[in-house]
Amino acid sequence: MTELTMTNTSRFWDRIAPSYAAKPVPDEAIYARKLAVTRSFMHPEMRVLEVGCGTGSTALNHASHARDIIATDISPGMIDIAKAKAGQAGVTNVDFRVAALDEMNPAEARFDMVQAHSILHLVPDWISAIAQLRRLLKPGGTLVLSVPCLGDLNPVVRGLLKLASATLGRLGRFPTFGWFTAQQLEFALVEAGFSFDYHWEPNPGRDLFLIARREQLPR
Repeated sequence: MTELTMTNTSRFWDRIAPSYAAKPVPDEAIYARKLAVTRSFMHPEMRVLEVGCGTGSTALNHASHARDIIATDISPGMIDIAKAKAGQAGVTNVDFRVAALDEMNPAEARFDMVQAHSILHLVPDWISAIAQLRRLLKPGGTLVLSVPCLGDLNPVVRGLLKLASATLGRLGRFPTFGWFTAQQLEFALVEAGFSFDYHWEPNPGRDLFLIARREQLPR
């Protein structure tokens, strides 16, 4: 992700942070199931990283199930809201930071679990993002992904989103996207050295929830 793209994208999320924080979860039952399944792979001594944490709701929900969580987002506005929510809830083991995925140093941080919720489709170079997520995990570590696969959208809808992304994205008024299908994503994860422990499509053809394990070596 170039500096210009990252700056424009962070401005977009800063601008919508207050309304994003006030918006209810689209489907409480789906969200609750994702939380419960993720927790079944967690343990109290686990070190967790969540990238693209937004206003921190998921990290705060998982706080009592891990030793500590580092939760990052490129938007200072999102992180400010997340920190305020943590203070109000009295949560002390979640460290909210402004950071992009490629700013994390794998040599200094090997995590038991890395979570990326509704973020991978917002990274144009999503193949490189998968490789970076893998490097941040310990061997045998767990990757939790929740992502819409925009390549599977209706062609008309996909075309309109591509147009908006191309024209408004450069102005920081619309996010940029990675256009992969569920099949392409799963293939890329296997090629990067992951095996699947859990697979669920809450909305077939639109939304994919995966829990994968980092094997010793990529293919």
